[in-house]
Amino acid sequence: MRAIVCGAGRVGHGIAARLAREKASVTVIDRNPDLIRSLTERLDVRGVVGSGSYPDVLVEAGAREADMVIAVTHSDEVNIVSCQIAHSIFNIPTKIARIRAKSYLESRYADVFSQNNIPIDVIISPEREVAQSVLQRLTTPAAFEVKVFAEDRIWAVGVRLREDCPILETPLRQVRELFPDLQITIVGVHRGDTLFRANATDQLQAGDEVYFVCDRDRVERALEILGEPQPRARRVIIVGGGNIGYDLATELEARGQSKIRLIEKDEDRAAWIAERLEKTIVLQGSGLDREVLREAGVANAEALVALTDSDQVNVLSGVIAKREGARRANVLINEPEYGPLSQSVGIDRYIDPRATTISTILQHVRRGRIKAVYSILDGQAELIDAIALKTSNLVGTPLGEAHLPSGIVIGAILRNSEVILPDQSTIVQAGDRVVLLALRENVPQVQKLFRVGFEYF
Repeated sequence: MRAIVCGAGRVGHGIAARLAREKASVTVIDRNPDLIRSLTERLDVRGVVGSGSYPDVLVEAGAREADMVIAVTHSDEVNIVSCQIAHSIFNIPTKIARIRAKSYLESRYADVFSQNNIPIDVIISPEREVAQSVLQRLTTPAAFEVKVFAEDRIWAVGVRLREDCPILETPLRQVRELFPDLQITIVGVHRGDTLFRANATDQLQAGDEVYFVCDRDRVERALEILGEPQPRARRVIIVGGGNIGYDLATELEARGQSKIRLIEKDEDRAAWIAERLEKTIVLQGSGLDREVLREAGVANAEALVALTDSDQVNVLSGVIAKREGARRANVLINEPEYGPLSQSVGIDRYIDPRATTISTILQHVRRGRIKAVYSILDGQAELIDAIALKTSNLVGTPLGEAHLPSGIVIGAILRNSEVILPDQSTIVQAGDRVVLLALRENVPQVQKLFRVGFEYF
């Protein structure tokens, strides 16, 4: 694969690193020569200084031979023009653009991004996706990670095991027999600095972070057994009224189950939000101000979510809120090194928008009938939702005889309207939706399993 990445910021760097790791031919374009120099010194990629919206710069980047352009600069307009030039002049097959401005994303303008107008194949909206991720975590507070697959029928969930978890020191092959209510497949275990695929003989330990897959309707019961029971957040304080904070408040209002307080520092922005939200009380002030937090009812809040554009403000807001009585604090973190730091000072969960955006882009980079991808632990593994084809070696053979690579484990299968937790005797059928975990080195083999045609095998 030959890919051009426009933008060498956090997301562009992450995408280039992931593709280079998979032996793709990658060229990164950015106006900042320092960013390009740093990136080419660290990664096996080419760098071009300039704007991806200029045809001559795209030529230098190899646009005539490229299979894909991924435009993730900080400018929506540059991203849009880059994709238009990539299509009109170079006929690059796949164009992906990150779009932030809400005006571009309104449904009434949906036809703007089409083959007959602006030919962008995939639009990535980080703010909207992060808001959905936060909403999911508020819904399942006992989990540190939640990803929805197969039209919301299959969930993949990450949970940290407490010391009194009843399945500790039990071989996983015995768990379903001993705990019939626990209808899940544990696919991965993060212990210390290592992520490994869960095997039937493995025994779990207190403090392990496990990833399991199950029917959506079984998640709540699984979290009661595995994690620390926590009620859904009904009283929520949002710090930061940017696009993410506003989208989150809008979604919470639509669900109608939460009392929402939103704190925004900018007076004009606070007034703008207050005019548009009907059930949210908007306070103008700083999330670092204890009096403002108290006015918002922090002592009775079940969750505070800090979503400003400052990692420091987000972390400190969460720390202060916890000391003032908030039950949980979730914070937005842009710089990777702040994530572990935030948890060491009492933050319950942190949200990495870069990881969310990269996962969405990977969904469209992956070849084969891949419907969704979610990257975990900075790319150590991927949760993948794919459609089984009749040409696949996976179809028609019991899983115990399929000789799957050791780093791949199938978590659940959606067949018609039934969610199946597989065992060694399960036979995958053509058309099944298969949700699995693949360690980093096994992702290419997953793509082969779900490609069309025998020639790829």
